[in-house]
Amino acid sequence: MSQRLNYAQLSPELFKGLMALSNEVKNGAIEQSISDLVDIRASQINGCTFCLDMHSKEARIHGERELRLYHIAAWRESTLFSPRERAALAWTEVLTKLPETGVSDEIYERVRGQLSEKEISDLTFQIMAINMWNRASVAAKAVPGSADKAFGLDKAGLA
Repeated sequence: MSQRLNYAQLSPELFKGLMALSNEVKNGAIEQSISDLVDIRASQINGCTFCLDMHSKEARIHGERELRLYHIAAWRESTLFSPRERAALAWTEVLTKLPETGVSDEIYERVRGQLSEKEISDLTFQIMAINMWNRASVAAKAVPGSADKAFGLDKAGLA
C-alpha cells in the first residue's frame, strides 16, 4: 500500500496551519489522557487507520492501559471510563457525526455537567482538528505506521 498523495508537500502552508492548530490544542484545558481517547474515538468513527494507529501508540506512550484502548469503541457499555471521560467521548461522537438536527441541549447539558465551558470549547477545537487530520489521511491513503520513527511512536512497543 502506498500513500495516494502527500498533502504536507503539496500544500505546505495549509499543513503548517493545521500543525499549528494541533500544537495549540495540546496546550488547552483538556488533560492528555482524555485527548488520547478523543483522538482515538474520532479516528475509529472516521475509519482513519493511520490516525488510529498513531494515537493508540501515543496513548500507550502516555501510560494508557491496553484494556482501555480495546474498550474505547464500546465506551458506553464499558465500566473502565469515568463520567468526565464519557462526557468527552459523547461530545466527540456528536461533533464527529453531526446529527441533522444539530447538537441537542440534552447532550450539551450532560457534557456541561462534567466539563467547564472553557474545557468544552478547547475540546471542540481538538475534535475539529482530529476530524481534519482524519479526512486528510483517509483521502491521502496515509500508510499506518509509516511515520512511527519520525514521531517516536516506535517506543510504544506496538508493531
